Amino acid sequence: MKIRLKVLFILITLAVTISFMSSTYSRYVADTTGNLEVQFANWKILVNEFDITNGNTSSIELTPVMLENANVAQNKVAPSSIGYFDIVIDPSNVEVSFDYEITLEVLNENIPDLLITKYSLIKESFSEKDNELLNDIVDNKIVGTLKYQNPTSGSDDVFIFEPYTIRVYFEWFDGETATMSDEMDTVIGTSENETLQIQANIKFVQNVSNEDVVVASPSE
Repeated sequence: MKIRLKVLFILITLAVTISFMSSTYSRYVADTTGNLEVQFANWKILVNEFDITNGNTSSIELTPVMLENANVAQNKVAPSSIGYFDIVIDPSNVEVSFDYEITLEVLNENIPDLLITKYSLIKESFSEKDNELLNDIVDNKIVGTLKYQNPTSGSDDVFIFEPYTIRVYFEWFDGETATMSDEMDTVIGTSENETLQIQANIKFVQNVSNEDVVVASPSE
């Protein structure tokens, strides 16, 4: 028999750290016999519509969604519950390739069966099948690289990164190998102030790989 919890709200915090440069527009200026003026590539990333490119560590509260469970009251949490939260990344104003790393951590030490399990990438350009593809989370980390694509020479095309969503799934595991006993579940279920807490630290770093760079050598 499952123990129905009294938890009404789940608090999920997203601590955001970034590196690289915070200015959207700047330029190098060299003055000798002539002037060299080159603008910095744009670097502005929004996470859930919040601009994180000020160089500071930020905290964003996310809204979890609990999947329907016939044995658990709506918007409540109990053993066997499954839910997810979305991290919406908008790099439309970025003009460099960059890496991202999301490190996930369950802060409820007294609920060892609360697990972060899978994630999916959701983009407008994906097919419905692609958007439903689930990936395993290894070592509680999600990593990826977005490569900037320079437009073809002479083309009027402009490359713009597409906003995308990283959907992270979590569950209160209740299988045969579950760590918690019914008594431990009951202690959590009778707590008046217990909330589920998951922290997601996300880091964006410019990708400076020079694998595709070709430098011509002087002819002998």
